[in-house]
Amino acid sequence: MSDPKHANALSGETSPYLLQHAHNPVQWNPWGDAALRRAKEEDKPILLSIGYSACHWCHVMEHESFENEAIAAAMNENFVNIKVDREERPDLDSIYMNFVQATTGRGGWPLTVFLTPDQVPFFGGTYFPPEDRHGMPGFPRILLSVALAYRENGERIRHDAHRMAREVEAATRMGGEKRAELTPELLDSIAPRLIADYDSEHGGFGSAPKFPPSMILSYLMRAYRRSGTKRLLEVVEHTLRRMAAGGIYDQLGGGFHRYSVDRYWLVPHFEKMLYDNALLSRAYLHAFLLTGDSLYRRIAEETLDYVLREMTSPDGGFYSSQDADSEGEEGKFYTWSRAEVTELLGPEKAELFCRYYDVTEQGNFEGASILNVPRPAESVARLNGIDEASLAELLSEGRRVLFREREKRVRPGRDDKILAAWNGLMMRSFAEAASALDRSDYLDAACRNALLVLDSMRRDGRLLRSRKDGRARFNAYLEDYACVIDGLLALYEAAFELRFLTAAEELAATMIERFYDTQGGGGFFLTSDDHEALIARPKDIFDNAAPSGTSAAVHALLRLWKLTGDEKWMRPAVATLEGMAEPMGRHPGAFSHLACALDRLLSDGMEIAVAGDPDDDLTRRMLRTIFGRYMPNKVVACGLNGEPFLLKDRPPVNGRPTAYVCKGSVCKAPATSVEELAAQLE
Repeated sequence: MSDPKHANALSGETSPYLLQHAHNPVQWNPWGDAALRRAKEEDKPILLSIGYSACHWCHVMEHESFENEAIAAAMNENFVNIKVDREERPDLDSIYMNFVQATTGRGGWPLTVFLTPDQVPFFGGTYFPPEDRHGMPGFPRILLSVALAYRENGERIRHDAHRMAREVEAATRMGGEKRAELTPELLDSIAPRLIADYDSEHGGFGSAPKFPPSMILSYLMRAYRRSGTKRLLEVVEHTLRRMAAGGIYDQLGGGFHRYSVDRYWLVPHFEKMLYDNALLSRAYLHAFLLTGDSLYRRIAEETLDYVLREMTSPDGGFYSSQDADSEGEEGKFYTWSRAEVTELLGPEKAELFCRYYDVTEQGNFEGASILNVPRPAESVARLNGIDEASLAELLSEGRRVLFREREKRVRPGRDDKILAAWNGLMMRSFAEAASALDRSDYLDAACRNALLVLDSMRRDGRLLRSRKDGRARFNAYLEDYACVIDGLLALYEAAFELRFLTAAEELAATMIERFYDTQGGGGFFLTSDDHEALIARPKDIFDNAAPSGTSAAVHALLRLWKLTGDEKWMRPAVATLEGMAEPMGRHPGAFSHLACALDRLLSDGMEIAVAGDPDDDLTRRMLRTIFGRYMPNKVVACGLNGEPFLLKDRPPVNGRPTAYVCKGSVCKAPATSVEELAAQLE
């Protein structure tokens, strides 16, 4: 265990991940001038360890190596040891992950990288065991080998490292060099490539491990709406249903775990991330609007309700993640034995509950059972001679009983820092759900979150990345600006308060000024032009678990252009799409959110202005008619004062709330009834 007597330089940090290591015997330092200066003064290599609070293997490596006195002594003697939370410093994570992926062919966390005192990487990997194991060298062997090599061949290592650094920087600057035309043919070519590795048996794409493909599904829904190709909707629905039935979804408490270790969506890696739940709740919401299937609405609401219950701070911020582990065991909080269920529900009810949720004597995960739904309710009801309504009532009661019992368990650790980008994603999801589902509590959550970000995570008009315990820190990155802008625009379209649109414009102006590349072919840098100088200034272009800063920026700017009519927002967005068109066409899976932005640009979205008081009954019914449909490229303004641009010269007709619907350059006649409006939207 970490010794409370040990207190290293991490003890003054706010990151829960760094604080977890504050009492290791390793002399950890946060990234900063003091540690970097010491490395130069002592001519010692830097051991950089990057991870995050909910990372299971980060916890494993800490316990095995960083709490080990002998290993810590070797680290302290030979290196300046720096610990970084990747969620606070995505710039460092991006640079050094690129190096490890380029030199080893794989990446992940914990990320372990050895740097020269000039911050240039020369050797790295991910998790290392505490001793030689399964053909993998142990961490002590790595430490001694690297230290010896640096002492004996330091000059050559520094020379080779600088060459590698130039290659890493070139890799991080991909995109923007070649412009390509943005055509409908490019847009139409993306969907067939995305579904090429579709798993027709279990849903999703590829094999194990299987990650929830929220952004790919979002694109396929757009492509289906544009083309009418039923196969695309089948892929979306099958995947959404299989995920919702799997162990990757928390059947009792709502919300999604990070990924499935198998192809069946059964056994998850049990951590829960805010960004996954923001994106997946939105994907299920959109599927509900597209199909009318109530299952998708239920999953969207249960996921958002989980975030309100467990991931929302008293002042309206959204926390970052929950651990996979509790009481030192992965998944212990979420799994059940048949005996436990029987004791709680009684033998008769437990029998049906266990059959439905796959709770068995032998279990499906390390002797215990992860709740999942391997067969539909109608099959279970028929096989057990019970009607579906009675089964549904029994299952609902059983979930309530087990959930109450689960609340008594030791909870997984929670990373309660508030990240601007992830809060922007969640703000948008709550705002969209508030409009689509007429949920005032969701609107309240989005508004409170926006006010927290705008009031407590800005300094001199500039966003800050992270907030914890009332303390906001770190320069914001491109994704922070882009996702917060996008969230504010969705919130304007839910609350119709101009302050949110105005704030979005202010942040967009800063984003373009500080992050847009005016010299190197367009596109956006991950860091601002006045950020700390590092060995590279990468561009954030790949959509991974969350949208890249680039794709989020393009989305936000295109929406802002349509809402305000100001083409200054459109120009950098289109230039960025032109610069990314070629790689997006070749590798659409890495740019699925950017492909959604291309769809926004090339598909004529509706521009809808409702001239009326948002609190008026007819206005509200008009808005419900608008937001109750799947129209992913629409923009909506509502009010009586002629602002924003969409409302200019569009007054109420005969004193009645009036909707103005335009598509492209064609506008319909003003609609003064819900029926007229509905007909126009069809």
